Amino acid sequence: MSWSIGFKNKRKQLLMLTDLVLYAAVYLFGYLIMGLSSASCDLPPARYLLNALVFAAFIFGMRFAMRVYTNVWRYADSKSYLQLVCADLAGGLTATALTYGVRYIYMGIWQSASLVAMVNVITLTSRFVYQRYYRHCNVDGTEMNKIGVAIVGAGQVGALLAEELTCSSASHYRPVCYIDKDRAKIGGRVAGLRVYGEDESIIERLKAMPVQEIFIALPSIDGDAARHLYDFYSRTGCKIKLYDFPFTDAGTELNAERRVIREIKIEDLLFRDSMKIDDAASRAFYAGKVVLITGGGGSIGSELCRQVARCAPRQIVIFDIYENNAYAIQQELIRRYGTSLDLAVEIGSVRDRARLESVFAHYRPQVVFHAAAHKHVPLMEHSGCDAVKNNVFGTYNTADMAEKYGVGKFILISTDKSVNPTNIMGATKRLCEMVIQCRTDSKTSFAAVRFGNVLGSNGSVIPLFQKQIEKGGPLTITDKRIIRYFMTIPEASQLVMLAGAMARRGELFVLNMGKPVRILDLAENMIRLSGLVPYRDIDIREIGLRPGEKLYEEPLMKNENLESTDNDRIFIEHDTPLPRSEVDRRLEELRGVLRHAETSIGSEEIREAMKRAVPTFRDPEEVNEHLDRAALAGMAL
Repeated sequence: MSWSIGFKNKRKQLLMLTDLVLYAAVYLFGYLIMGLSSASCDLPPARYLLNALVFAAFIFGMRFAMRVYTNVWRYADSKSYLQLVCADLAGGLTATALTYGVRYIYMGIWQSASLVAMVNVITLTSRFVYQRYYRHCNVDGTEMNKIGVAIVGAGQVGALLAEELTCSSASHYRPVCYIDKDRAKIGGRVAGLRVYGEDESIIERLKAMPVQEIFIALPSIDGDAARHLYDFYSRTGCKIKLYDFPFTDAGTELNAERRVIREIKIEDLLFRDSMKIDDAASRAFYAGKVVLITGGGGSIGSELCRQVARCAPRQIVIFDIYENNAYAIQQELIRRYGTSLDLAVEIGSVRDRARLESVFAHYRPQVVFHAAAHKHVPLMEHSGCDAVKNNVFGTYNTADMAEKYGVGKFILISTDKSVNPTNIMGATKRLCEMVIQCRTDSKTSFAAVRFGNVLGSNGSVIPLFQKQIEKGGPLTITDKRIIRYFMTIPEASQLVMLAGAMARRGELFVLNMGKPVRILDLAENMIRLSGLVPYRDIDIREIGLRPGEKLYEEPLMKNENLESTDNDRIFIEHDTPLPRSEVDRRLEELRGVLRHAETSIGSEEIREAMKRAVPTFRDPEEVNEHLDRAALAGMAL
């Protein structure tokens, strides 16, 4: 360690000595040139030397003050060079002002400026020559061992990336060329690298070049463009990455100040523009409030905890039956916020009215997010009684406690599977919506938020595909025609919170899920993102639709009864609520069926009861056949 420090100090001393020699050489050259013209300088040698010493003191002093000699010039970037220019300019101006006041050593403003400029140019040139010489000497060593990359985008972002890769001592990459669509740039050079056009010939050209990875470095890129570029450059066999701002994952915050080289995530390819949410309304609404989140350890529930914590609430209460998940989010929030966040965790079930009442009575929440639910479609087809007890009556119990203890707002997390449901889970969520919609006479503001699949949630398709890829495949999909709507967990949670702040009385909020995604496309892209080739390295197999599964989720936005809000991702569906007495009657019938059916496995009795309670509940075969015919008709058009 001491040897390393000493070596670095010797290197800096040698650099300063070199600069002093160059400085002296410039001033000597300047004196000789000015000596040829007697009108150029009236100072005798002694005064000229004193002038040179004064200028040297201020120029080198300013270089020390601006930490010029702390730079490692082998890897210097434009910032380092600009730093040197500013230091010399500041030192030269200061010295000129001082000598102007001391006429004894003043030699004129133009002569002083010329000498300072020559010193700076010679110093910059020496640095540049040294940097190029160092790189040239290492081409056969370290540089040749680096990964060759092609940069898509020869603009400012691409140039900054090339400079970063070239100048950083920690870089493992070596820029080889640029690719751009701008005809003015094609065939030219940017930062010494050739610019090629983005056409069909570039694929074969890249295959022949020493390029292993391709970095997309564009000022902005939406989902459609990301997918197009990914599909296009995947044909080269190179690994593709983005030079972009970090993608916001659940539990992480976006650092929008600096771009980084990152892997392309499946979220980048889901044909969605990144959503910009102005959460000032959310922060203002949830600040200083007690917020209870049922199912707070789940995928959506835990992200709601993270988002609410950012709003400076008075207290967050996590209520969940699964202690491991509740413990995980508790520890995460404690690590992030410490004692500045008042956080409580209660273990219990929403089926247990007595337990719920004790929690509401103790904490007196002002806002409730009800995310606790069974959501796995095939499992709930087999365990229909438990789905009804947990989803329907759990919601009923929680809503009752909210009313009894004066909760200001109650937000139900619903699903697109509640629209014309074909399975027990979707039907229970539709009935949950009815339970909260019918309470229009309550002092508590009830609302529901309906959206589709969230990426990476527990039990969803993406974690399943990831595990199957890790094991070498095959990837299993139920049907190659199946499509779904997706949203990221943070995106869904922020929209839920915004909808909660908007809620007034019994609204059914619908989130704009964007464009549909074919699950087959999703599977193929996930294989490619792993550096493998679909059907060659990993196969994709159809296994048939699962019980209760739809081929096509029905678009939430194709409803004539939608009303827009201030946020273009949030709409309100106008659905006439049933009277509370009618909802209670249907629930009472379900209770009677449960008493007889809960002792049997996979009972059809509960399914028939749910069809009576939710008239839009139909068999999946009927709906799939109808949707398949509609899809074929659309293709024919």
